[in-house]
Amino acid sequence: MTQTTSRTTHTAHPAFQASERLAAHLQQLLVDLTDLHLQGKQAHWNVVGKNFRDMHLVLDEVVDAARGFSDDVAERMRAVYVTPDARAASVAAQSSLPAFPADEVNSGDCVDLIVAALYAVAGTGRRIHDEVDEEDPTSADMIHAILERLEQLAWMIDAENRVANSSLPRSWSE
Repeated sequence: MTQTTSRTTHTAHPAFQASERLAAHLQQLLVDLTDLHLQGKQAHWNVVGKNFRDMHLVLDEVVDAARGFSDDVAERMRAVYVTPDARAASVAAQSSLPAFPADEVNSGDCVDLIVAALYAVAGTGRRIHDEVDEEDPTSADMIHAILERLEQLAWMIDAENRVANSSLPRSWSE
């Protein structure tokens, strides 16, 4: 049995709707998180060398965090009436992350590359945070959680290449 219903146009009355600036900030974070997820998988499949297994497993943690956070950001965007765009072409064109190699990567180099990607996403989160917070503290709270986890992962992974009491994170030595 087919039921036909005539519908009138639905009109929502949201309590809050994102500005173009907020939409752009959330879009950038979404794109960077999506690229982090893709780079994490690329690294996961192609890392070789010393401590391979540990690196292979920690990359799964990076991928899981990036995928989960990208979904959170995209759903937040929808909640504030913004259309998220994480299509491959959009991610390729808009990502602020450094490129990841296409070939095999030695585990020590992989540490540096994935830490750079983690810090690039964290940099986006920190760069947009205050303007997001001015307009939408709820989205800013989400950015806090993202920063906390990504910076924790970066610290833990970066420790793989550090030497106790004689090496500093790369940004400190430049």
